Amino acid sequence: MAEHMGVSRTPVSEALRRLEDKDLVESSANRWTRVSGISSREPDMIYPIIWTLEKLALSEAAGNMRPADFEKMAQANKELKEALDNDDAVAACAADENFHNVIVDRSLNPHLVNILRDLKIKFRRLEVVFFEGNSSYGESSIKEHERLIFALQNNDIHLADQTLHSNWEKSLNRLRTLDSNQAPKKDKDSHED
Repeated sequence: MAEHMGVSRTPVSEALRRLEDKDLVESSANRWTRVSGISSREPDMIYPIIWTLEKLALSEAAGNMRPADFEKMAQANKELKEALDNDDAVAACAADENFHNVIVDRSLNPHLVNILRDLKIKFRRLEVVFFEGNSSYGESSIKEHERLIFALQNNDIHLADQTLHSNWEKSLNRLRTLDSNQAPKKDKDSHED
């Protein structure tokens, strides 16, 4: 990898160690390094933490939101729609993240921003799965985003808080639905011994 990138082995080793610290890769000394798997329980563990911290960011950002912020959110939501129309799950994930980052950044709380950014690294792969081939799920997210922008523009913090929570909770429920639909089905005639 170092040779391919034209760098020494030290920065590559350091980058891989940092990824391993975040449970994004796993390795066996001097044998192999690979991308870590995702547990089916991962969304249930990560999403409630993220929505709780984002709701805190929302409460801190509410008085700091400016017209330019609403424009950024609307633009990110437009990009989300375009990505979904083009079946581009990676771009949809990036647009969704950009939407939520406006709120997080406007909290003006660097500790909260850093904690959420680190947590969201873990859920990016889940989000790509969420947006892959599920435009109806994405459309629902777009409408929730529109409602969130409306609530913030009208300084309705209670509605904004409920909408943000609902957006994350519905995403988690959609992922659970996807997970259960993708689980291997037992043959009717098979039985356990």
